[in-house]
Amino acid sequence: MRRIVLPFLFVALLGGCSLAPTYTRPEAPVPAAWPGGVPPVHEAAKPGEVPADVPWKDFFVDGKLQKVIGLALSNNRDLRVAALNVERTQALYRIQRAELLPSVNAGATFSKERVPGILSQSGQPKTTELYNVNVGVSQWEIDLFGRLRNLKDAALEQYLATEQARAGAQIALVAEVANVYLALAADRENLRLAQSTLETQQATYEMIRRRAEVGASSDLDLRQAQTRLDAARVDIARYTSQVALDENALTLLVGSPVPAELLADALSEVTAPRDFTPGLPSEALQRRPDIAAAEHQLRAAHANIGAARAAFFPRITLTTSIGTTSDQLSGLFTSGSETWSFVPRIVVPIFDARTWAAYDVTKVDREIALAQYEKAIQTGFREVADTLAQRATLWDQLEAQQSLVEASEVSYRLSDARYTRGIDSYLRVLDAQRSLYSAQQGLIAVRLARLTNLVTLYRVLGGGAL
Repeated sequence: MRRIVLPFLFVALLGGCSLAPTYTRPEAPVPAAWPGGVPPVHEAAKPGEVPADVPWKDFFVDGKLQKVIGLALSNNRDLRVAALNVERTQALYRIQRAELLPSVNAGATFSKERVPGILSQSGQPKTTELYNVNVGVSQWEIDLFGRLRNLKDAALEQYLATEQARAGAQIALVAEVANVYLALAADRENLRLAQSTLETQQATYEMIRRRAEVGASSDLDLRQAQTRLDAARVDIARYTSQVALDENALTLLVGSPVPAELLADALSEVTAPRDFTPGLPSEALQRRPDIAAAEHQLRAAHANIGAARAAFFPRITLTTSIGTTSDQLSGLFTSGSETWSFVPRIVVPIFDARTWAAYDVTKVDREIALAQYEKAIQTGFREVADTLAQRATLWDQLEAQQSLVEASEVSYRLSDARYTRGIDSYLRVLDAQRSLYSAQQGLIAVRLARLTNLVTLYRVLGGGAL
């Protein structure tokens, strides 16, 4: 038997080939440089540093924010599902890989049969017993044309794509937690600003009410002061609600309540993340998990084409077994009871319309995967370009907004002094108060936009997976 089996094993090991088309990475359908160039970096960055290689703990340098992100990575259910999907796909890959190996089984049978007299040589009915023990290989496909190997490769690429999807889920989670954390800090600061404005407006209202009682101020001034007081109350109610919504969103992302000591009371208390240069599109975009996952899907589509092509060629399967058979249990392992079988089987396809249709499906799947890969690159390029375009003007906005706040503070002080001396009407003071309050709110909004821009740039360049 060995002389018969070994040639087949030799063919299986040395004669295999792959019919999958050769894979070459497609050209990226995006420009070689970011539109408008790269905005200057305002904080220290290591030259040549790739954002995807920067761990999130090195990017988010604020200690409280680091702890919140760590809690989210441990407790978030969506990330847990993504990790379990990786394990599932890995198990499916192991199943497909096992198809390349023979399945060895051991079995034992016992049969007892009564033979009627008309079928017996002696003319008398008799009962026969048969004992059998064997070990063998059942329906092992010799992968001459790479069908199983290509299916294994496709399963591997699917596994790698799922792993990249998990990394993408982590990146999205880290960025979303950071953005919600920053939004909560900004809304808390807005709430404190509204409360401070309410105190100021309350004091102003009481002063004007006393002046109106002695005829030093008009009823119109009193009513205008009342409108600003009520507006401050409305803002307090609005920001109180928004803070609660932010806290709920952060709790959902983290997967558990966030300790109060880890929350910032104001945006100014949060240490800004690091800044860095994005590098070239060809270098930066290929590190994004979604683009890497799309490329793995494209590779899997190529492998499936190879498996579909192999279906047009003969398929050889091998079934073998060795064992022992006896009509008595005591004679099962005695000399002369050995048995063996060797059953090679070859199936040569002649015509099967389903095979051609399946091949056409794999070719279409490849074109779909190619389009999705190119679309992922284009989407990534736009996301980075949009973020860089915002970064180019945010520092100018921040400087202008800070200057506006300082000018509004001076204007308010001068208007209030002129009103106290009776030089101007309260309308000037009201306008100055409104401008100052609006400028202070705008400053918080611009600072939040700058910080979230850094977080977004880190995310769209593939940072946060480590």
